[in-house]
Amino acid sequence: MPRYKLTIEYDGAPFSGWQIQAGGLTVQGVLTAAIEALAGEKTLVQGAGRTDAGVHARGQVAHVDLTRDWDTDTVRDALNAHLRPHPVAILAAERVADGFNARTSAVKRHYLYRILNRRADLTLDAGHAWRVPRPLDAAAMHAAAQRLIGKHDFSSFRASECQAKSPVKTLDVLTVTRDGDAVNVTASARSFLHTQVRSMVGSLAMVGEGKWSADDLAKVLAARDRTACGPLAPPDGLYLMKVDYAAK
Repeated sequence: MPRYKLTIEYDGAPFSGWQIQAGGLTVQGVLTAAIEALAGEKTLVQGAGRTDAGVHARGQVAHVDLTRDWDTDTVRDALNAHLRPHPVAILAAERVADGFNARTSAVKRHYLYRILNRRADLTLDAGHAWRVPRPLDAAAMHAAAQRLIGKHDFSSFRASECQAKSPVKTLDVLTVTRDGDAVNVTASARSFLHTQVRSMVGSLAMVGEGKWSADDLAKVLAARDRTACGPLAPPDGLYLMKVDYAAK
């Protein structure tokens, strides 16, 4: 049975997240319906990550098994036709080995969090960035972020409903840069805990506002206590940008 790897872009605003759930519109749900419309098969699309409600993706990856050996361009174009008018697009479809798994074969996931640091309300970026009206010191945020790099127990940045077996993760990259009003936070790791990136961003904003120091952030990490963390940044600014896999 041929297995297809799908690279997917979506606007998370109208969805209750990636994973199918009762009574809610989900990305996985509309993809599964599109595949059934194309191939006449009811088969579940398995994604590299379960993005939360309101979280976006520019490079989500999923895999699906189909009975027929379809041309990959046909899979891409036909699925996009069936996905309309939902804000979901298949950027690429490719045949992969049977052992490929979008989730377990991934070696690194890359996220971007967009902050717009301005007094004015958002218009074009409404629902796609976090507006922070108070001035942020991006350099201080970046310096503090380096205290979180490496292998740590990230319990302080973990949602209570997180299903990960262990709170220990290795954070490879966490950077904060400013470009005009935009403050961009990038994070890369093999895997993340539920709401880890948004929790880290909310805590870094405390540093940027001058309420916390880098030492304070390190103490939050060491506390291993969710109540020590800063506010949870909203989902609007978070994007799953890319998922890496080992070379064939």
